[in-house]
Amino acid sequence: MKNNDLAGNIVETQNLTKTFGKDIAVESLNMQVPRGAIFGFVGPSGCGKTTTVRLLTGFYRPTSGTLSVLGKDPAEFSKSDREKIGYLIQQFVLYPELTVWENLNFAASFYGVGLFRWRRLNKLLDFVELSGDKNKLARDLSGGMKRRLSLAATLVHNPELLFLDEPTAGIDPILRRKFWDYFKELQAEGHSLFITTQYVGEAAFCDLVGVMYGGRLLMIETPDGLRRKAYEGDVIGIRTNEVIRAEHRQQLEGLPFVRGKVKIVSDQEVEVTVDNESTAVAKLLEWSQAQKLTVEMMDQKSPPFDDVFVRIIEKEIAND
Repeated sequence: MKNNDLAGNIVETQNLTKTFGKDIAVESLNMQVPRGAIFGFVGPSGCGKTTTVRLLTGFYRPTSGTLSVLGKDPAEFSKSDREKIGYLIQQFVLYPELTVWENLNFAASFYGVGLFRWRRLNKLLDFVELSGDKNKLARDLSGGMKRRLSLAATLVHNPELLFLDEPTAGIDPILRRKFWDYFKELQAEGHSLFITTQYVGEAAFCDLVGVMYGGRLLMIETPDGLRRKAYEGDVIGIRTNEVIRAEHRQQLEGLPFVRGKVKIVSDQEVEVTVDNESTAVAKLLEWSQAQKLTVEMMDQKSPPFDDVFVRIIEKEIAND
């Protein structure tokens, strides 16, 4: 599939809420996902990510609020509408007594893929690197191979929109990165991807990231935007040939464009959060020269997304 028309939003929600009895699973969720994007839905286990996906795919009906997927309420989807969606759930649900090929062929039959489907199936097996295992029983596959087979089955009908719920859960970091390479290829072919994950570092691979916590969507941002929201600015590392003393750090914290406390990395290295990296570097160099500190290195840092997520959650808790 190649779709060059990426205008508009493929998913929209307004005040979307889902309760189970007295328990609020998703609360007043407002979201817009652009067509053609990789949208990462990040948060800890139990925060409402899977419930949201089940609402968007029509598995659950909302308690209140509205939603639109592919321009329609999922409750009003026709058969052809549903065939535009692929949904990879967390559990392996294919048939353990069938081979890799038989499972994929069954999925193709289910979606009504044409008689010459073997070309499509072989292409998918190449894509997920299972061509050499097509005659292996599904029960004999490793966990990572099962996830790859599940992904191939999700793609068999060439859906426009993919919901992938924790697709990299429980697989090793090398295979996890390979999955994201797959996802980038799918995006290049014109697919839109909505991917839930509890691996916060995977936010770096997304165009936009929604942060969920306690059933609430805290924000939607680009990866760089998340860092700025978490740190309230840009982080710059400074390493000098001389020792950076306590009085130096106090002076840094007093500069008008510096935000918060200076982080000590070593006796000769600190990290400083500033309003804007592009204007702060020259001012920090001037300050260093005035303090007779010889700068060995000064560059913008990209804090790991695990740290970014912790900061965002800590702020949320502090504001409650």
